[in-house]
Amino acid sequence: MKTILPILTVVAAIVAIWYAAAIPMNAQWAKDQAARADTTLTTGELVLDTWSQERPRLPAPHQVLSELWDSTGDMALNGRAFSKRSLILHAWYTLSATLLGFAIGTGLGILLAVGIVHSKAMDMGVMPWAIASQTIPILAIAPMIIVVLNSMGISGIIPKAIISAYLSFFPVVVGMVKGLRSPAMMDLDLMRTYSASRSQTFWKLRLPASMPYLFASLKVGIAAALVGTIVGELPTGAIRGLGARMLSGSYYGQTIQIWSALFAAAILAALLVGIIGIIQRRSLKRMGMAA
Repeated sequence: MKTILPILTVVAAIVAIWYAAAIPMNAQWAKDQAARADTTLTTGELVLDTWSQERPRLPAPHQVLSELWDSTGDMALNGRAFSKRSLILHAWYTLSATLLGFAIGTGLGILLAVGIVHSKAMDMGVMPWAIASQTIPILAIAPMIIVVLNSMGISGIIPKAIISAYLSFFPVVVGMVKGLRSPAMMDLDLMRTYSASRSQTFWKLRLPASMPYLFASLKVGIAAALVGTIVGELPTGAIRGLGARMLSGSYYGQTIQIWSALFAAAILAALLVGIIGIIQRRSLKRMGMAA
């Protein structure tokens, strides 16, 4: 209860501020409609109108939750979980590209980290470029990647996965390098005393010591991978995916649809991070480490 109460307090404060902000954001539309109908709205009527408009500037929380339920739970119960309007279908397309990109980015990040730790040349030559790569805005590079790959006949999930991998590999590189370098000199000297080879030192000491750092970076990486996938869906004119859902909502002024897709993306990210957290706790517990 002591843990849940602060979270509920923050959530309640955010919801209250959200409802309050929806009033001035949507009030002008309500006043204009009342003026056209030659009527006057009371304060209560004005507030209720700002919370129930079909295309508000800022939808109220209950409108977003209602749309989220209608496009997920309600459709699933009615056997339409994979219809074109279902956020479950769109989330699946986004998730598949995210997981592929995350796998590519994680694998590349771990390999680069191992090379950087064991090779001074790679440390001096690769690490600065890895850092510099993250200074390029993803919104600028995503269309370039998609155009180049499309010109090579590569389309579908691959371009989105590459953009996803681009964002996810850097946290893994940084976290893994930090983790592989975390053993103290006393521990490394002890391995030398045992005449351990570099590979034995890596598998017996460096890799186990890097696990807490790796899992921390994986949590950041999976969230970044999801962002990369959604960004990759925007310039492609995709018809499937959470990014496509947001894009179509912006085309037709469906702000509630946009916000529900945003919430779906946030929920998906939370689930992915939570799964990694569960794997982290179980893995570290089996290794005798505190999660």
